Amino acid sequence: MNEELMEALQAVCEEKGISSDIIMDALEAALVAAYKRNFNSAQNVEVQLDRKTGAIKVMSQKEVAEIVEPLDEQEFISLEDARKISGEYKIGDVVNVEVTPRDFGRIAAMTAKQVVTQRLREAERGIIYSEYTDKENELVSGKIGRIEHGNIFVDIGKLEGMLPVNEQVQGEHYEVGDRIRCYVSEVRNGTRGTQIMLSRTHPGFVKKLFEQEVPEINEGIVEIRSISREAGSRTKIAVYSNNPDIDAQGACIGPKGMRVQNIGDELGEEKLDIVKWSESPHEFITASLSPAKVLMVDIYPDEKSAHVIVPEHQLSLAIGRAGQNVRLAAKLTGWKLDITAGEE
Repeated sequence: MNEELMEALQAVCEEKGISSDIIMDALEAALVAAYKRNFNSAQNVEVQLDRKTGAIKVMSQKEVAEIVEPLDEQEFISLEDARKISGEYKIGDVVNVEVTPRDFGRIAAMTAKQVVTQRLREAERGIIYSEYTDKENELVSGKIGRIEHGNIFVDIGKLEGMLPVNEQVQGEHYEVGDRIRCYVSEVRNGTRGTQIMLSRTHPGFVKKLFEQEVPEINEGIVEIRSISREAGSRTKIAVYSNNPDIDAQGACIGPKGMRVQNIGDELGEEKLDIVKWSESPHEFITASLSPAKVLMVDIYPDEKSAHVIVPEHQLSLAIGRAGQNVRLAAKLTGWKLDITAGEE
C-alpha cells in the first residue's frame, strides 16, 4: 500500500459520504486476522497502518519478564531485551516488537481490496437505508421497470420498490414503462440490502393524496382524523377544521370539486366519502353513514356500540352493497353499528 492508494481511498470515502476511519479500523482488524491466518496464529499482534502514507507495521505485543523461557517467547520479552529498545521498560510492561513479514505487503493489498469493497458496500447500504427510511409512510412515484409473477417493480431513484400483488388495486392494469404513484408501506434492511415495499391499497395512500392536494392540510388548518378504505371500491375519510371559518369538507373538495376530482383520477373507480369529524359520537356516526339519512342514534358507551335508525327506504343505502357502507362507517368511527329501519 502506498500514499497514492491512501489518497484514492480517501477520495472514494468522501464521494460516498463515508468516514475513512471506519474503513481504516476495519482494515487494521482484517490485517490482524490475515497475519494470524498466514504466519502465526498464537501471537498477540496489532497492525499499525499509517493513514497518510499507507505504511503497514505488524507489532507483536509482549509482556516484560525477568527471564523468558524459549517456549514463552511469543508472549514475553526479557527485561534485558526490552531495555535494548528503551531503558525505561520495567517488569510487567507491554512492549511492541515489530514482526512484519517480508511479503506481508502482497497479503495486505489483497486484504485491503476485500475489506474496502465490503465496507463500502455495507456503508452505502446503510446510507441508502437511512435515506429511504425517511420515505416510509410517504408517496413516491417512478417508472415500472419490470413485472414478475404479478409483482410490479418500480424504479424510484437509487432503488427499485416492489408493489406486491396483494398491494395492488383489483382492476388496475399497468405495463412496463408506465409511471405510477405508490405509498411506501415498509422499508426493510435485509441481507440483500434495502427493500422498499410499496402499496396502492393502504389507507395511507389516500391520506397522502389529500395531503398533497389540499394546502389547508399541510398548513395544519384541516386535519384528517380517521380513514377507512376498501381499495378500488370506496373510502371514507373524516376531516376536521380547527378554524371555525374554514369548512374542512369544502377545503378537501376544492373549488368546483377540482381537488377531490384530482384525487379521484388517481383512484379510478373508487368512490370517496368526505365526512365531518365530531367529538360527539351521535354527530360523527350520523355523518359516517353518508349518503344515507339517519333518524336516530342510541349510544351504548360501555359496549362502544350504537343502534342507528334510518328511514326504511334508505336501509339498503345505509348498509351498502354487501354491508360495505356500514362496515366502513364502523371502522371510521371505531363504534360497532347496528342499523334498523324506522319511521320518519
